[in-house]
Amino acid sequence: MNPYANPFHLAIKDRIEHLSYPKTFALILITSWFLSTTAKWLTNGKRKKLTIPTWGYRSWFEPTLLLQARFVMGARQLVHEAYTKMPNMPFVLKRYDADFLILPIRYLDELRLIPLSKLSNKGANVANLVPEYHGITFLLTNNLHVEVLRKKLTPELWKFIDSASTELSHGWDISLPHSQLSANGNDWVKIDFERTVRDLVSRMTAKVFLGDPACRDETWLGISVAFSIDLFTASFTMKMFPPWMYPVVAPLIPARRRVLKQLKAARGIVGEQMRKHASLKEKRAQAARGEVSLTAEEAQDTLLDWMLDHGKGEEVRVEEMSARQCVLTLASIHTTASQAANMMFDLCEHPQWWEVLQEEVDEIAKELGPPGLAGGMKEEGGGGGVSVKEWCVRLEKLDSFFQETQRREPPIMLGPQRLAQQDVTLKDGTFIPRGTRVAFPMLEHQMDPQTYENPNEYDPMRFYRKRHESPDQMHLHMAGQTHPNVLGFGYGNQACPGRQFAVAEIKLIMARMLYEFEFKFADEKKGRPKTGYINEMAMTDWNARLLMRKRVR
Repeated sequence: MNPYANPFHLAIKDRIEHLSYPKTFALILITSWFLSTTAKWLTNGKRKKLTIPTWGYRSWFEPTLLLQARFVMGARQLVHEAYTKMPNMPFVLKRYDADFLILPIRYLDELRLIPLSKLSNKGANVANLVPEYHGITFLLTNNLHVEVLRKKLTPELWKFIDSASTELSHGWDISLPHSQLSANGNDWVKIDFERTVRDLVSRMTAKVFLGDPACRDETWLGISVAFSIDLFTASFTMKMFPPWMYPVVAPLIPARRRVLKQLKAARGIVGEQMRKHASLKEKRAQAARGEVSLTAEEAQDTLLDWMLDHGKGEEVRVEEMSARQCVLTLASIHTTASQAANMMFDLCEHPQWWEVLQEEVDEIAKELGPPGLAGGMKEEGGGGGVSVKEWCVRLEKLDSFFQETQRREPPIMLGPQRLAQQDVTLKDGTFIPRGTRVAFPMLEHQMDPQTYENPNEYDPMRFYRKRHESPDQMHLHMAGQTHPNVLGFGYGNQACPGRQFAVAEIKLIMARMLYEFEFKFADEKKGRPKTGYINEMAMTDWNARLLMRKRVR
């Protein structure tokens, strides 16, 4: 859909591109209340409405637009107040583009059984990205990027993690400031930890998604990191305004312009990988019959190969496939790096746990070799060469640490989310009109004393103890598993399909960080960097810095 398909939008676009950002922004704010009120009046009564009470109005006279505006930066407080003062009751929160129906957790299993055709997480998550303005509307029409995670990545998880670990070793010498770190551990070096992890994860995911040589193409690595940041930035900026203002706001957002340029650049890189795939198809078939042999690069198995072999029609055109590869970096890089950063922030805030986690890593290293040698890297040091799976499954305390951080710092405070594709009536008569966003108060639930004992206490062994309570619990309470009280990755058949890959990546990175380095806050007086919120999305402090030094045994 072209947002400038009529003369009015064309005229507006032509003029606003020549205005300064501050002037246009001020103009938008001045006129927004009037236009919003008019739009609401024109559409009033044309569709069924929610009958659940709305939370947040300060008085009977407060305009809805002001309540929606307060949600942008004040959603955390609004959700907390509503959850506290309306316990176990549904309530409505108003965001510019949608009304959020917040349901108590008791509805979770009922919603899990409602088909995607009625309540869709895809509809909710994709709509948050404003796809029609970012060239990714295909996300609404097909699921190839989800199917490849479910049918290829997850069934062959450890093969791909082993492959990714080789790229981690390559990136380890590039992304970390080794030259500034003294061997005796006396010198502390300031580091942007989250950015460092983003760089490492981008290399690991590129190895799995695209393979060689794209995984070491600095242009692609730059796109895979910047695309996530710019798409989120552009989407968040647009969400600060009512939807009918998007045609006016969109051209003013620098991040959106960068997104479109990144998609264009991605076509050249992904297009080259697609041509190689096509040229190797017959040779790979011959190799399968034992007629020829393949080089390591020719024999590599990537998610792109699977998508090209299983995609149809528009799905395998270079424009859509390259954009799909960019979209896959969203969850695989940005949220993974944020989780790892929050774990390290928590560890620096509670330094008494350094010894516990390092002791676990050291014990495994004595038997299996250092974590940097996992994943078939035997040639780099001897005595290693074990699979990443052997390493990761033994990191029970680090696994528990992961979950405790995610419990307190989930990537989104309202989730899982669903978009009502049609009118839905729940068993108790609760009516959900078409177009409503449905969500659960995830963060509040996970910080509720009725859910967890002493929820405000940071207890990184909380899930470790649960696993060891009895033998039948040993395979439960593990990072990546879904549960009504653990919602960071979603719930039910619409949970994050790549969650096990993300967990393994983080464990591998964090184990190696624990084995080789020590960290502390650059400014210990400020303490742990605060998490910010834009709408319901959590944002780590990108200005946060840590000090690191080599660990001396």
